[in-house]
Amino acid sequence: MKRWLGRRDDAGTPTKGIEVSAIGLGSWAIGGAMLDETGSGHSWGYVDDDDAVSAMQWAMDAGITFFDTSNNYGCGHAERLIGRAIAGRRDEVVLASKFGYRCQAESRIIVGEDIRPAAIREMLAQSLANLGTDRLDLYQLHIASLELDEALRVRDLLETLVDEGQIGGYGWSCNNADKVTQFAEGDNCLAIQHHLNLFERTQSVLDVCERMGVTSIARGPLAMGLLTGKYTANTVMPADDFRHDWNLQDGREGQQLVLLERIRNILTKKGHSLPQAALAWLLSYGDTIVPIPGFKTLAQVQDTVGVLEKGRLDASQMDDLAELLTLEAISVL
Repeated sequence: MKRWLGRRDDAGTPTKGIEVSAIGLGSWAIGGAMLDETGSGHSWGYVDDDDAVSAMQWAMDAGITFFDTSNNYGCGHAERLIGRAIAGRRDEVVLASKFGYRCQAESRIIVGEDIRPAAIREMLAQSLANLGTDRLDLYQLHIASLELDEALRVRDLLETLVDEGQIGGYGWSCNNADKVTQFAEGDNCLAIQHHLNLFERTQSVLDVCERMGVTSIARGPLAMGLLTGKYTANTVMPADDFRHDWNLQDGREGQQLVLLERIRNILTKKGHSLPQAALAWLLSYGDTIVPIPGFKTLAQVQDTVGVLEKGRLDASQMDDLAELLTLEAISVL
């Protein structure tokens, strides 16, 4: 099962970009520990580096060709793990990274935002070194809060980086439909990354992607783990996991767990596991969507990649879910 990462004309015909597997793998979780400048943690808990590398290599053997990362995931650690996994196999994969946050690799501290042209070039050079490659297929602005005029100045540099052959195209990780509409007018803008899952939909951004003919990269497709079905109201998250302050009883996350129980039977009635069904829903929801589920273990990758064999949800499942997933039941960002 394949998807097009790039631009399409009004008839839906690919015009610029590259083919990828219908799902990719996101690497925030495998980056491990990192702190922002305020001291707040952004880790998903313990990760075994060797297991993460083995999981990615298994995924490649199973047909996964798209890996999404960022220079600030573990302050470069996630990129280095991907570099290990793809060593000798660079031409088999499509690599996307992000930029905008200056990091201290040794201390694992995200120092702050930096979009000066010289800084962006430095970040790109470091990402290329971490990944062990001389080019990125997709380079994405990671700072969603930028004012549009600043983002458009960054876009000008990204066009130059395309001309230089360092990147194949670019995108923006942003949930603001008005801003990404103008950003996507750039000749080599191939994709917009935004939050999209059964519980939370930036529908306006998805509409922009479809109208502008660019790919929608769905981040958070498993709702940061809630759609895996492994958490309950009594779950206690580890202290080193940034999700430790979730309210799984009566908070927003708890309400989403209640909703998951309402739709569980619909999601799994054709043999999908819950993670597979959450991804299958996205693949059924739009042909321009490429989900990038995160992972920490081989078992997680093997389960989620199984959606490529089991395929989309059928029309009756989609109809039943549409009836239950009312605006009152979901949180639309």
